[in-house]
Amino acid sequence: MDYRVEYGTQTDPVLQARVEGIDASLRAKYEMTTEQSAVGVMDLRTGRLAMIHADRGEYAASIPKIAILLAYFELHPESREKLDPQVRHELGLMIKASSNEMAAKYSRVIGLKEIQRVLDSYQFYDRKHGGIWMGKHYGPSEERIGDPINDHSHAATVRQLIRFYLLLEQGKLVSPKASALMREIFASPDIPHDHIKFVKGLAGRDVQLLRKWGSWQEWLHDSAIISGPSRCYILVALTHHPKGDDYLVDLARAVDDVMGRE
Repeated sequence: MDYRVEYGTQTDPVLQARVEGIDASLRAKYEMTTEQSAVGVMDLRTGRLAMIHADRGEYAASIPKIAILLAYFELHPESREKLDPQVRHELGLMIKASSNEMAAKYSRVIGLKEIQRVLDSYQFYDRKHGGIWMGKHYGPSEERIGDPINDHSHAATVRQLIRFYLLLEQGKLVSPKASALMREIFASPDIPHDHIKFVKGLAGRDVQLLRKWGSWQEWLHDSAIISGPSRCYILVALTHHPKGDDYLVDLARAVDDVMGRE
């Protein structure tokens, strides 16, 4: 699975048309404009890719907590060999339960500039295209570094979130062992999923999700690796609308219908 997602990567015409059709139908249903949704799908079995507004920088709410996880393993090589059980659980709370307390605990120890340096080293952000930005501790904090393009404290693009999950799945974040540990933290079977967004949409289906969602006011997002019988794919959606969560529920169902039958 040596697929790549770069700025010149072409989308698959058939999958692109299907995803655009799903997005258009759901936007009509929830009275959303093209400025209020951005979507990406990547089939991890075949490398087929579809993206809508792939590089539009969005306020990302809690999704950049994935950057704290990445930076922790990048900067703590000893954890790749033996991860303290308490640290594992706390990072699981940060990712799967989206704990602001745990996110702030680890981001303050690492430092915002160092977290962003790690992101930049993987080219998850650049000043021309944007990408994943982690510029503020979660919860009360006076320290804030806005992203250079849109001045968001936390930002993401569809393309770079797809790249993050792709590299994670390929074992290319930090090292194969660190990537495997990060996938285990995303899974954290001792911590239940929040039954919202993609999880709600896929309830009752034989699928597993490694995901990070985000919610702040009307910025409502989800991102995941979704796997099950006959399918394994990345789904990312960023919305800015009061009905964004409903859109995400329906989007997950519709995309899974497509991916499960192909």
